[in-house]
Amino acid sequence: MVLALRTKLKAKSNVEVVRRGLRLLRDATEREALREAYRRASRATRASSSRELRELDALTAEGLEDW
Repeated sequence: MVLALRTKLKAKSNVEVVRRGLRLLRDATEREALREAYRRASRATRASSSRELRELDALTAEGLEDW
């Protein structure tokens, strides 16, 4: 498998193939952890954000009758 990937990637050595694979795995894992952190933060702030937006919604047209 490494030899086939080495040819496909035009890598100079088997070690380079393994390093690339490990880098890709690390990057994918970090991205997934970041996505999960954003999901948790979004859930945590969703209720308060909705409440704040409802309160501000009443103010958006305030004073426009004077124009």
